[in-house]
Amino acid sequence: MLNFKEELMNENKNISRKLINILVIFVLAPLTLFLSWKVGAKKYYLTSVLLIIYTMIPFFLSFEKRKPQARELVVLAVMTAIAVASRAAFIMLPHFKPMTAIIIITAVSFGAEAGFLTGAMSAFISNFIFGQGPWTPWQMFAYGIAGFLSGLLFSKGIIKKDKIPLSIFGGIVVVFLVGPMLDISSVFTASSVFSFEIFAAAFVAGFPVNLVHTAATAITLFLFSQPMFEKLDRIKLKYGMK
Repeated sequence: MLNFKEELMNENKNISRKLINILVIFVLAPLTLFLSWKVGAKKYYLTSVLLIIYTMIPFFLSFEKRKPQARELVVLAVMTAIAVASRAAFIMLPHFKPMTAIIIITAVSFGAEAGFLTGAMSAFISNFIFGQGPWTPWQMFAYGIAGFLSGLLFSKGIIKKDKIPLSIFGGIVVVFLVGPMLDISSVFTASSVFSFEIFAAAFVAGFPVNLVHTAATAITLFLFSQPMFEKLDRIKLKYGMK
């Protein structure tokens, strides 16, 4: 009887955590982006800080019975640094950004919440190199969603660690999620008039950019995902990280 009650309580906690995650990621974050656009583009630093706070909520809620250990935070900080470095390393090749691949690898290894945090932080930090602006919160949200979705689908067994399927998945994420979200952001940050034609023009203009981004993501996942998974799995095993 006691075990049944404990299982029921744990199940209720899991449901509550999932609902909070959904509210934060799919309601609160988009609403903040919308309000930021209505208030004015000059508020992008405030919006970025709010999004950073939002990314921390699902991450810390994922630790139901214990506090996150320092080594777990350090590993995510290192993965964020690698993601930022991967974007900066190809600064001479416009739009060739392996960063999305690193975010996906992190999400698959450490979960959806960690993927969302890594994606948002990578976008924010890397823009100190590439330039902050009203596009920063949109990039944080786009890369964060890519990380969250990757971790979620892996936890459900929909995607695997096999490099070829994962590379294809990474390309799909860029073409149908990250790329279009960034195309939409360019319309919201550059225009005050909206129509189907304007959005269509943004998608068409952004398609070649998204193809380069897709190639960078797929190539990186194909070449580096397995070695990185092996190293991350050893770290998780050595330090008892889940």
